[in-house]
Amino acid sequence: MNRSKLKTIFLASFVSILAISIISLPQESVEASIRGLNMWWEIVFPSLLPFFIVSEMLIGFGVVRFIGVLLEPFMRPIFRVPGVGGFIWAMGMASGYPAGAKLTARLRQEGQLSRIEAERLVSFTNSSNPLFIFGAVAVGFFFNPHLGVILALSHYLGNICVGVLMRFYGEKEEAAEKKKTEKSKLRTAFSVLHQTRIKDNRPIGRLLGDAVMSSVQTLLMIGGFIIIFSVINKLLYHLHITGYLSKILEFIFPAIHLPDALSIPFISGLFEITLGSQMTSQVQEATLLQQAIITSFILAFSGFSVQAQVASILAQTDIRFQPFFIARFFHGLFAAVFTFLLWEPIYKRFYQTEQPSNAVPVGFTGEGNLALETLTWLGKAGPIITLITLTIYIVLFARRELK
Repeated sequence: MNRSKLKTIFLASFVSILAISIISLPQESVEASIRGLNMWWEIVFPSLLPFFIVSEMLIGFGVVRFIGVLLEPFMRPIFRVPGVGGFIWAMGMASGYPAGAKLTARLRQEGQLSRIEAERLVSFTNSSNPLFIFGAVAVGFFFNPHLGVILALSHYLGNICVGVLMRFYGEKEEAAEKKKTEKSKLRTAFSVLHQTRIKDNRPIGRLLGDAVMSSVQTLLMIGGFIIIFSVINKLLYHLHITGYLSKILEFIFPAIHLPDALSIPFISGLFEITLGSQMTSQVQEATLLQQAIITSFILAFSGFSVQAQVASILAQTDIRFQPFFIARFFHGLFAAVFTFLLWEPIYKRFYQTEQPSNAVPVGFTGEGNLALETLTWLGKAGPIITLITLTIYIVLFARRELK
């Protein structure tokens, strides 16, 4: 039997088991669906929508290509990607998963990236945003804003290491680079900005409408993945599959000085980062360092839920998913190692003393935590923003279809 037939049997069996499980455990399935829907409705949609819309407009007006020319001397030698990668990297860190994948796919469709460059870029431009790390994880789950410093540093330093590592990917497939001209970078950047704007001659109203349409369509897809993986994770737990998988880790974790109790949260985190991080914070048998190491790995691996979102976005292009998937393991390992290495010199030194250091921005620590307040505000205003945006999307879609 060939691999194609085996894949067909596996997928058919998986979907059948999933359907039977949902029918057998309706209450648990509904609760998990509501949990995933609330996360998308209150947090994901309103927090990602502005970034997606602004990014689409920046691409349309040529600003991204302008930035790309300026950042070329920085991004090309270090990561072997064009300068536009700097814009995608910054937007990916600011807005979180899966913004980096969406922007990379968008620029690949426009021909601003080669396939190898896109596969390198998407591997290290998808990351968790500071709002989630500080607000949801550090404060919301661990009630420790200072822990967010270690988690964020480990996460973003790990991302940089993945980017440097991926610069060696695809060397044999990559075509020879074109010779660069001696023309002024700033002058070239302005020239590219103007040419791109002239080439994309859509009126501002049309460009804004297209940006909203594209952004909402992507966010609807993301919402579907969040809900279905929330259900899958819950069903795996109630069917004791998570428990069986965790038995394997019970032989591995003691070898690296981690308690067995962290195995189930770790397995859950491989599917969905929010639930995995929350369960890790509730393990009483583990020290805070051990919890931080597991949480760092979970955040960096990003969970099969996020990976499925990225795979769906990349499927619209010729960008292969495999390099991204492999990079997630490396990011997880780098982040976990950085958490261990930075624990003594940063966390213990500055945050376990009687007078903690003020090295962290005030907005992320103590009372009046900016990240926590933003999450609270999103929880209240998020559904309204989502509803208004969906209404605008329906109106725009109806007008376009009637034409």
